[in-house]
Amino acid sequence: MTPLLLMLVGALWLGVLTSISPCPLATNLAAISYVSRDVSSPGKVLLAGLLYTLGRVLVYVALASLLVTSVLSTPGVSLWLQSNLNKFLGPLLILVGMVLLGLLSLGMTGAGISDTLRQRVDQLGLFGAALLGVVFALSFCPVSAALYFGSLLPLAVQAESTLLVPAVYGLGTAVPVVAFAVLLMLGTGWVGAAFNRLSQVEWWVRQGTGVAILLIGLYLTLHHVWQVV
Repeated sequence: MTPLLLMLVGALWLGVLTSISPCPLATNLAAISYVSRDVSSPGKVLLAGLLYTLGRVLVYVALASLLVTSVLSTPGVSLWLQSNLNKFLGPLLILVGMVLLGLLSLGMTGAGISDTLRQRVDQLGLFGAALLGVVFALSFCPVSAALYFGSLLPLAVQAESTLLVPAVYGLGTAVPVVAFAVLLMLGTGWVGAAFNRLSQVEWWVRQGTGVAILLIGLYLTLHHVWQVV
């Protein structure tokens, strides 16, 4: 695998892990269920899921593009990052791993569907799903914030990618969302069973990823900061 392909695979995995984490998964399910509550056509249910996904992807891409472009367009900052990125990437990954393992709390909460947001969604009809995607993408939970700002953005900076890496991350967050939209077409009973099963799997996936990120962070810190290994 080329370095870029490895980064894209990593971005996709971070997106999937973000989407199946408890807080984002709950908001994803609540949003799709809310938008599709009065939709009788299976095709429109799937369209609602895709529009919600599009809203999330656009936010992730726009935010990453803005931040990465700002960093890379400043010559002094760009040169400093090229020389020192690995030095602070190690400690940063250690913090991300600690958040995933529940050893560190960021004290953040996700968003719910407020009355004002419900009214806006109702006014937009089916396209209100895209608005929910935008709102919930901007409402970072501890795990999603750690993965996005602590892991995805450094990958995008390292790859000098203002579009591809964050877009792949956004697509990763869409995988379970579209899957739940399909389940909603088949019947709501399937959604509850799938949600419970995914919640159980998520804990093991998050723990395994947290340990891997923590070990990588420790290695990078020992190698680039302390120069021990």
